[in-house]
Amino acid sequence: MSVLRKHLFDLPEGVIYLDGNSLGPLPKCVAGRVAQMVTGEWGAHLIKGWNIDGWMDQPARVGDRVGHLIGAVPGSVVMGDTLSIKVYQALSAALQMRPARRMILSDSGNFPTDLYMAEGLIRHLSHGHDLKIVRPEEVMENITNEVAAVMLTHVDYRTGRMHDMAAITKAAHAAGAVMIWDLAHSAGAVPVDLAACGAEFAVGCSYKYLNGGPGAPAFIYIRPDLADQVDPALAGWLGHAAPFAFDLEYRPAPGVARMRVGTPPVLQMTALDAALDVWEGVDMGDLRAASIALSERFIAEVAARCPGLALASPHDPELRGSQVSFHFTHGYATMQALIAHGVIGDFRAPDIMRFGFTPLYIDEGDVIAAAEILGRILKDRLWDDPAYHARQAVT
Repeated sequence: MSVLRKHLFDLPEGVIYLDGNSLGPLPKCVAGRVAQMVTGEWGAHLIKGWNIDGWMDQPARVGDRVGHLIGAVPGSVVMGDTLSIKVYQALSAALQMRPARRMILSDSGNFPTDLYMAEGLIRHLSHGHDLKIVRPEEVMENITNEVAAVMLTHVDYRTGRMHDMAAITKAAHAAGAVMIWDLAHSAGAVPVDLAACGAEFAVGCSYKYLNGGPGAPAFIYIRPDLADQVDPALAGWLGHAAPFAFDLEYRPAPGVARMRVGTPPVLQMTALDAALDVWEGVDMGDLRAASIALSERFIAEVAARCPGLALASPHDPELRGSQVSFHFTHGYATMQALIAHGVIGDFRAPDIMRFGFTPLYIDEGDVIAAAEILGRILKDRLWDDPAYHARQAVT
């Protein structure tokens, strides 16, 4: 069944957008909804909006909508803050759950922020914890009874390599470790079933495949049977059992609500809430099948036109997420040339060109046209223009 909904997105004319794995495009329904919130709620109701417009309930309500896309039961996901904060919350809680263990296991495919947050937490705890980073293919053999928490990004942000969530979670539990999944490149891209896999925690952002807009809030999931036991390291006032009692001592709210920290970003969450409307009726299995078909076609087209590019992603589509990456020495300049010619992907150091495939608004014609343009840029060395070699702040 087709999942193509290009008519629901406000895409610039003449642009093939293959960067939804970094920032999703604007759904047409968002601008009007945000404008209505600004004038009809904030403007008209002022502070009354917290009550009459349901702003205070947004983190839980929108969390359930995101949870539906990642196989989480209602009431187990809450929105707010940034992904870095959610990583910190999940990891600190996981270490408290295994006080006798001192090892955090991650891999070299993890997003650097996750590793930075782990390093910072280790320094400030000063309890002798150690962060062990191994190659992705070595994760399973390093899950031992010394590990307190296994912290992994499900889909590698550079190559699209995808971990076996069920198998790794099972191995972590067999070793007595806590499992934390970063779903930044999974939510809205590949089928995820948190309830079935049994992971204790999952986190993710909402500005990529979920199209929540730049700076859209992150989410955190806690397995429901553990939610009332977790002790938040960041004990913010909105994670309090009774925020407006203004108690001087912290009492955690029941369930995942205790992972709320500060005031919710109402404008951003309103945009995300509206953006999630494009997912109504989408079957993740159908989306995954369409994503694989598009990425396989792109790989074949690029192989035929661009023999100088080396595939950085797994050849087997079952082992990668909804993106395809290629190694190329002049990858940065080539990507800039592509963008100038209407195909937007992105670059990740040292030499990776990334292309994301979102079947909601990308079709086979887009894929073929993008490969044709890439082939022409390489054949005619259009990337060798000095203008394309000047590094910008965001790559």
